[in-house]
Amino acid sequence: MKQTWRWFGPHDTVSVDDMLQAGVQGVVTALHHVPTGEVWSRDEIVRRQALVARMKDGSPSGLAWDVVESLPVSEDIKKQSGQWRTHVANYQTSLRNLARCGIEVVCYNFMPVLDWTRTDLGWRLPHGGTCMRFDFADFAAFDIHILRRRGAADSFPPELVELAGQRYALMDEARKRELATNVVFGLPGAADHMTLEDVRVHLEEYRSIDADRLSRHFHDFLEQVAPVAQEVGIRMCCHPDDPPYPLLGLPRIVSTEADYTRLMRAVDLSANGITLCAGSLGARADNDLPGMMRRLGDRVHFLHLRNVHRETDALFGSFHEAEHLGGNTDMVALLAEVVREERRRRAEGRSDCSIPFRPDHGQDILDDLKRKAQPGYPAIGRLRGLAELRGIVTALEHAGVELAA
Repeated sequence: MKQTWRWFGPHDTVSVDDMLQAGVQGVVTALHHVPTGEVWSRDEIVRRQALVARMKDGSPSGLAWDVVESLPVSEDIKKQSGQWRTHVANYQTSLRNLARCGIEVVCYNFMPVLDWTRTDLGWRLPHGGTCMRFDFADFAAFDIHILRRRGAADSFPPELVELAGQRYALMDEARKRELATNVVFGLPGAADHMTLEDVRVHLEEYRSIDADRLSRHFHDFLEQVAPVAQEVGIRMCCHPDDPPYPLLGLPRIVSTEADYTRLMRAVDLSANGITLCAGSLGARADNDLPGMMRRLGDRVHFLHLRNVHRETDALFGSFHEAEHLGGNTDMVALLAEVVREERRRRAEGRSDCSIPFRPDHGQDILDDLKRKAQPGYPAIGRLRGLAELRGIVTALEHAGVELAA
């Protein structure tokens, strides 16, 4: 398993030097400054590769850009409106340019309007550190009372609507602004940021798009880009919805094992693969992460290893980011399935037998609390997570360890 680390580029407060000292073996990054829908040029790709390859003093880092996260899919493509055909063509060109530069793994998602959604970006934990959290009642308060989406109250159980009203009544103006900002935070590091009015406009345009129609649009997109990826040797891997259940009345189509199975069958090419995000999928109690890895592992091209603590037994509800070996997902069982899959690939002679993973998110601890890195991407919190995961992987891969059948 190749140990990677997400980097948001030269403005990231966690530097290439920091990554190197954390012991990572590869870098996950993207051209966040390029507007969604535009072409990633070879010059821009090479420029980012050069930044990854050097430490602050100019000496070689020994690191390379291994995984793209993310090459974003535009809202026009998802809605099949506006410039969507041009954006698909640009996506194909970007894939070809990435391949020419030696990059083989591209992570993306098909979440409409919002990327991952949280109500708190720095929720205080009992040990004094902070983490990201999704509070269902606060989200309902945002949807009903701040965004004021048409029909929002009908999306929640009556008791949650009542609780959301009570929460909203207690919020001062600063908390209302903070909550709105957190919910529409958007793709980490991206050039595009939405206002509440932008969200309202998108939601109106999605009123005629249900899950079946969005799935058709997704399959149309894949039918055009996956063959290009297959041709140039790129493995595309779709990230699941986060959280993996409907929000704002929008359809969610990559939330369960059944969703991924349909996705793989829609365009049955090895280039059409999965980003198995343990944190996103783990927010649903009915997602069996070790089982998903065992059954879908052939098409898993990238792993996000993090854990969440579900705060309710309900299928959909509040959760917060836990330690990497805490939370509700059995990370040891999941990693054991990954090791089995890698062994199977080696036996078959596959060139992709080492699946890249990164310690996804992390709690802000120690000096992270002063550094104020990209929300969810602290230095020390992720270093702790990587160390824990590395220890489990090392034990599972040891010659003296025999994995149970």
